[in-house]
Amino acid sequence: MVQSVAAGLNLDEQVAEYFQQSEGAWHSQRRYYTLKDGETQEVVSHLTVLFLPQGSPELVQLAQLHELTDVNLLTSGALTTWESNYIGPSPKTLSGSTRFGVAGNLLYRDRGFSTSKPVTAQFELRDLKTMCLKTEYGGNRFEEEVKLVGRNYRTRQTIISRLGEEQMIGQYLETRVK
Repeated sequence: MVQSVAAGLNLDEQVAEYFQQSEGAWHSQRRYYTLKDGETQEVVSHLTVLFLPQGSPELVQLAQLHELTDVNLLTSGALTTWESNYIGPSPKTLSGSTRFGVAGNLLYRDRGFSTSKPVTAQFELRDLKTMCLKTEYGGNRFEEEVKLVGRNYRTRQTIISRLGEEQMIGQYLETRVK
């Protein structure tokens, strides 16, 4: 197990605590800024986050999807479901879900931000309230910070780059509704 000094907990315990603190229903307001053309896309979403303990069926399925030899390797995770309404230049409504699971400093996902294929991200916890992720696939790089602010708020920021050039910034304010 990877060790960390925060609160005397190892990384597996810290991540499980982070996911448990994130559990609940959230109202998300976000904006995506396309840097080259200056276009802004606003999105309002309703999110539900469910904590997944080691050995849960969702984590076992995620391990199988990633073809991990030990289906119990993922020590904790989360299932996030959403309903999103895109406002502005490209209005649309989307819904879906994503499973997350961790092993060491890797976050396994059943889908990426812009792909339906399974992806992994390197992550670190800056503290027990802040997770930072780095994901790369298809020539794109995604750097994300998700920060719990008190008990009822989360902020997120995502920077999307392609071939070393920043393309888009997403900024989110999420408010706990349950």
